[in-house]
Amino acid sequence: MRGFQLFLLLVAASWPPLAGQTWTADNGNGTYSNPLFYDEFADPDIIRVGADFYLTGSSMHVMPGLPVLHSRDLVNWDFESYALDKLDLGPEYRLEEGKNVYGQGIWAPSLRYHDGVFYIFANVNGKTTQMFRAPSPRGPWTRTAMNRSFHDLSVLFDDDGKVYVVWGYQDIHIAELNAELTDIVTGTERILIAKEAGMGEGLHLYKIKGRYFLTSAWYLDIMRLPVARADRIAGRWEVNQNINRGEQFGQMLGWRLAAFRPPLTTTPPYEVLPPDPNSVGRMALHQGGFVDTPAGEWWGLTMGEENAVGRVTALSPITWVDGWPYFGLPGNLGRTPRIWVKPNIGTVEKPRAPYVRSDDFSGTRLQPIWQWNHIPVDTAWSLSERRGYLRLHALPASSLWDAHNTLTQRAVGPRSMATAVLDAAGLKTGDTAGFALLIQPDAWIGVERNEQGVTLVQHDGQTMRDRRVALPASRIWLRADCEFTSQLARFSYSTDGKAYQIIGEPFRMVGIGVTFQGVRYALFSYHRGSGEAGFADFDSMDVDEPSPRALTHPIPFGTAIALVAHARQREFGIARDGEGIHAGANQSSAFTVVDQKLGRVAFRDGDSFLSVGTDGSVSLRRGGPEAAETFQWIETFTGELTLLSLETHRYLRVDCDAGVVRADSPGPEPNGPEGVRLDWRPVRGEGPAGVRR
Repeated sequence: MRGFQLFLLLVAASWPPLAGQTWTADNGNGTYSNPLFYDEFADPDIIRVGADFYLTGSSMHVMPGLPVLHSRDLVNWDFESYALDKLDLGPEYRLEEGKNVYGQGIWAPSLRYHDGVFYIFANVNGKTTQMFRAPSPRGPWTRTAMNRSFHDLSVLFDDDGKVYVVWGYQDIHIAELNAELTDIVTGTERILIAKEAGMGEGLHLYKIKGRYFLTSAWYLDIMRLPVARADRIAGRWEVNQNINRGEQFGQMLGWRLAAFRPPLTTTPPYEVLPPDPNSVGRMALHQGGFVDTPAGEWWGLTMGEENAVGRVTALSPITWVDGWPYFGLPGNLGRTPRIWVKPNIGTVEKPRAPYVRSDDFSGTRLQPIWQWNHIPVDTAWSLSERRGYLRLHALPASSLWDAHNTLTQRAVGPRSMATAVLDAAGLKTGDTAGFALLIQPDAWIGVERNEQGVTLVQHDGQTMRDRRVALPASRIWLRADCEFTSQLARFSYSTDGKAYQIIGEPFRMVGIGVTFQGVRYALFSYHRGSGEAGFADFDSMDVDEPSPRALTHPIPFGTAIALVAHARQREFGIARDGEGIHAGANQSSAFTVVDQKLGRVAFRDGDSFLSVGTDGSVSLRRGGPEAAETFQWIETFTGELTLLSLETHRYLRVDCDAGVVRADSPGPEPNGPEGVRLDWRPVRGEGPAGVRR
């Protein structure tokens, strides 16, 4: 599979883009797929106001920041506003005096609604916590600096009129806020939960039916979401470590830097570690919280890791057991299905994404997807100086990392091709402009002007090698084709927008680095030297997604298929023997896939169906199909099939060594268990075109 994906990557520069398609979590059949967004959305905090849900998350150093999204069904989201336009708290926010705020800024916000006002409380590294207020999620938002810093805080407007703030890491602090919400009430600060109790950071404080709940994020060893509860705010607090533990949807920890910490102090070549299938739990869902629907369902949102894409948000059904809100389903508590039934809101929402990613720069404002790398110099960029173009005036810088007015947007997975059209006629000697993959190490393709003319350059920030090609014209199409499963990108260019030429070697996009973000597509223009600076005109930026449904394939309803264990080189799959079911070598049987609606299937053999017992045993049963014979069809990020039994809420497992088939696995891991990842192939010539593996 990996070789085939690499082949697609190498030839992709010549493919025609598939315009208008984008990743949406809504599968259109009553189910959704995680992640909610296949681009970065870190540290989610969610609230419900009536029938409406609102969501915000970390925005780090980019501006505008603190995006506010709205949804009616928790699956389909619309962009409402940014709570923060610009945050000027020193020269590092303006890329001045050799300073920067990469990887810092706005972290882990707390979103709240009280007495007709929306609030966002967000801590800022090295500064005080900032409070944002608005009468509507669309703004206008006002900012007030609080008097002190609260690390990864959460705020609770209690029903007795008091307002509490909790913050900290492991040692969890609590205090009352004053009436202005700018500082704590003197004498109210204390340790709420001691370090040895096992709580983390990224706090979310709730009061539900008279009881207090506090979620936290634990990022050491196995990432998880410890939750504490108490009948009184003062305690005694109990901590449960198994509310949401270790769910990473079978994803492997990918290519990543061996070490990183802001500010950037190392130089290339960086030490890059290869994928590690044994790092179980290192990409798991952790920071987040939960919310109820008007119908009384409970759902959780948490952040997980998605390698070079960055941190993504997942939606989980919540099961209450003994007064605890477990993420997951009965029988498999703490584990989230990657595909599940959408929340019941009584209506059907149209599948959609919150952002338009492409921009032809014909409007008077940038699309909301765009964010600047720091506070922009407003006099040095324009959408009006040349209508239909984004003009970036070149400002002094030595490299991409300290270039002002770098305009960025989050990269989208699992594969996307971003193409920027640049008119370089306005460049002066010493200017460099182009399109970048902004991450550490970075890579870009662009145009440099020197005394001899303009040159196309492809820069690799890991090898520090530049590939150069003479340009016959100033108008150039610059493309990066990014495949996030292999974490490889390929650069290409065109002089007519039709025929593209690959330039440079495949670039390895590593996981979250110094900026604590995934890959960002970036348009840039800067000037090196002492002469007069020019400008770059960008005609458009198009982001195309050739595989907006990831690696999933249509469910082969009505088709007779064989199911085999993915890990075995030889065919070792599910076979029948009279009335029995076993795992057989080279003797997989054919089962007809029966549509059970909501992305669920039953497997028919004559007048019998694969059936799961309450103990996880698998057999053939005549009649039905009912819940015991029904499976949620779920494909992994890398394209293998997993089958979640509705009887046990555990995954079907082919035990090749014991020769048995059971529905007892909590889910796929990057290093096993063997037999949970399945392949299927049509048999008897009845299947759709093509063969799955």
